[in-house]
Amino acid sequence: MENAITALAALAQDTRLSIFRALVRAHALKEGEGGLAAGEIGEALDVPPATLSFHLKEMSHAGLVTSRREGRSIIYKADLAIMRGLTDFLLEDCCQGACGSVGKVVRKKECA
Repeated sequence: MENAITALAALAQDTRLSIFRALVRAHALKEGEGGLAAGEIGEALDVPPATLSFHLKEMSHAGLVTSRREGRSIIYKADLAIMRGLTDFLLEDCCQGACGSVGKVVRKKECA
């Protein structure tokens, strides 16, 4: 439950939610490792570097994003496994199984 609270708190902010959405879109569009350089994120969302760094650190701490160095850039990527675990927790554990089938239906449609 503590991990879920941390992840939800990290997403409960406009800029961080926008960053996560941009990283999910980048994941869907790019092959291989995917992700976006910090500069690309800041430019796309009009977020100053210091502010962006703060938000990415919060999201990394929550496990929502991972990062890797490529040359002089740091590439950030949404951790979709963590997000899936969070949504599974919300749909299955919180509902005590009453809405667990919703998560299964969503997953089937995603994979189709």
